[in-house]
Amino acid sequence: MAQGLARKVRLAFITQALIGSVLISGGILLAGLVVREAVLSERMQREADDFWAGHRLDPRHPLPLTSSVTGYLDLPGAPSADLPPQLRRLGPGLHSYRAQGRMVYIDEDERSDGRFYVTFTSALVDRAILYMGLVSLLLSLLATYLTTWRTYRLSQRLVAPVSWLANVVRQWDPRDPDVSTIAPGNLPEDSGSEVRRLARSLSGLADRVADFVQRERDFTRDASHELRTPLTVIRVATDLMLADPDVTARAQRSLSRIQRAGRDMEAVIDAFLILAREADVAMQSETFEVRSVVDQEIERVRPLLVGKPVELTLVDEGGPQLNAPPHVLNVMLGNLLANAARFTERGRIEVRIAARRIEVRDSGIGMTPEALAKVFNPFYRVDITREDAKGMGLSIVRRLGDRFGWPVTLESVAGEGTVATIRFDG
Repeated sequence: MAQGLARKVRLAFITQALIGSVLISGGILLAGLVVREAVLSERMQREADDFWAGHRLDPRHPLPLTSSVTGYLDLPGAPSADLPPQLRRLGPGLHSYRAQGRMVYIDEDERSDGRFYVTFTSALVDRAILYMGLVSLLLSLLATYLTTWRTYRLSQRLVAPVSWLANVVRQWDPRDPDVSTIAPGNLPEDSGSEVRRLARSLSGLADRVADFVQRERDFTRDASHELRTPLTVIRVATDLMLADPDVTARAQRSLSRIQRAGRDMEAVIDAFLILAREADVAMQSETFEVRSVVDQEIERVRPLLVGKPVELTLVDEGGPQLNAPPHVLNVMLGNLLANAARFTERGRIEVRIAARRIEVRDSGIGMTPEALAKVFNPFYRVDITREDAKGMGLSIVRRLGDRFGWPVTLESVAGEGTVATIRFDG
């Protein structure tokens, strides 16, 4: 699911605060360790310097011995009896004396070849550094969070007009967007120049889209009405010529093809007129039996099966009554039956009526999964070698089904046939 701009900004600031907290905590911890090392090393070095200075003046100078500091002296020929044996293995410098929780510093005297050991209880220094680190950490985190929160609130105010504009545009009716809702006087007070330019651009775009849709709808309606007149003339003329007993069999076949093409063209024109009608202008509805529409379309498609070893059957499991424009179902079912008749060379076509659906099942050429995914696209043809297939039928059926709440689905297997289903979910 796509995230909104406000949510993305919030996540960005939360992530920034978390990363800042980790970096600040790690930095203070590292600084504390460095400071501890430096303080202890300097303190114990000073103890060693003070002792050697006194020892050179007076060899009996006492070793340091306090609650936190203990000194040991190893001289050539006079090793310290109190020195823990494990300390003798250590080299000069600062070491951790884990046995007693102390630090040990070893310093060698170049003049006497002696070695001075001083151990120091670091608990007080550790606590001081810990407290200082905690206070520094809390203050740093508090400053970071306050700054992040302040910046986040500021960014919210900057993003709010964009979110408001997105919500308003989302509620527009695509067929008739209300551009007055984003007029300059209706924009939030803190809208910047960018938001105002975006609002003006959206208003201009909505006006242009509305003009384009209206022109397309007017053209479709006017062209469809204009085409009806010559088609009526063609249909009447072919009916008269077919009724003439002197017309040859070859001419009759040609006239029949003209009639079928005219009927197909009338179906396309009817579909265009329905789709061009305004969505909020209801078509003339009536209560009708689905079975009666099915019977009409079966009779219209039978001429397409003349000369083919194809059996056309009807199975009625209890067709429903619908209150809707019956002509819409005529167009949808007529296209599905015409496709089944065109692409079935032998076998059978079965029309099944149930309580909530109509199925058209054929044993024709079927479709591959790739073709099935594209079959509702306008002008797509499964078999491009067939001149009688225009590629518009299924696209029109899908659009009419979406328009009137009668979804259309297809199931097909290449070489085995196709099942088209119109569901009456509304």
